[in-house]
Amino acid sequence: MNRAEARRRFRRASWVNVAANLLKIIAEGAVGIVFGSVALVADAAHSVADLVASVVVLVWGSSSYDDADATHPHGHARIEPLSAMFVGAVIVVLGGYLLYESARGLFAGTDIEFSYYLLGALGFAMVDMYVAYWFTARTNVGLESTALTALAKDCLNDIYTTVAAVAGVVGVRFGLPILDPVAGAVVSLLVVYQGVAIGRENLGYLVGAAPTADQRAVVEDVLATHDDVAGYHDLTVFYDGTVIEVEVHVEVDGELTIREAHDIESELVDQLTALADVGDAHIHLDPAGLGEWKDAAPDSVGD
Repeated sequence: MNRAEARRRFRRASWVNVAANLLKIIAEGAVGIVFGSVALVADAAHSVADLVASVVVLVWGSSSYDDADATHPHGHARIEPLSAMFVGAVIVVLGGYLLYESARGLFAGTDIEFSYYLLGALGFAMVDMYVAYWFTARTNVGLESTALTALAKDCLNDIYTTVAAVAGVVGVRFGLPILDPVAGAVVSLLVVYQGVAIGRENLGYLVGAAPTADQRAVVEDVLATHDDVAGYHDLTVFYDGTVIEVEVHVEVDGELTIREAHDIESELVDQLTALADVGDAHIHLDPAGLGEWKDAAPDSVGD
């Protein structure tokens, strides 16, 4: 998939999230205000913050597909996890607010007037968010965008919070209004957990964290099995945004011509960048037996 197509798909999924949150705000907000339902108005307010997060992803996230330029010579890949971290932060704040409201409802009681219009608005909100989730997750297949993954998880969180509101409305219908704050407390904890998980994952992308041991092992296998590689050292594998960068010193026959050495380097770069998630590889060639790697840490030396 080329960059232009990826950008187009990303923007389309982002716009779907913006539209879905707008529809949810209008439906829940209008019905909640008419019937005096604090639960629906609160859920609509929750979606206002989600709308802001969706707009941020639309604006910031789209720029991650821009080509490198004079001010960003390594491209804009880190903008995407930055926007995903913003979504994660919004989710944590909303989860904390829902937990506070749930605790207040447990101690002070709730004031919800039952109406089937309330259930209708909540049912519409759940369908609305599920469609947004399905479309975002489906569009993200092949893109593997962390920002779209965060939006998809946020859609699921919206469904969970709406289910809590349904529990409260149904509880009022059957004389059990306590169900609203109890369900809200459980869901709010799940929402906070999801937000923290999104933030931790994308923080690793921003600070250049190391990938998993399995991903590093695949890189080492390419280096170790190449016929012209006598050894390697100073191997560093890290995230640059959402893609993996590889830096390594490779030992080759010191009698090779410059052209022959260049061809080996190019071949290694092609093999490494063909690996899943690897965006670039930087290889420094050393004559085999030079010995400069002997002071390197044991785990950075290849056989």
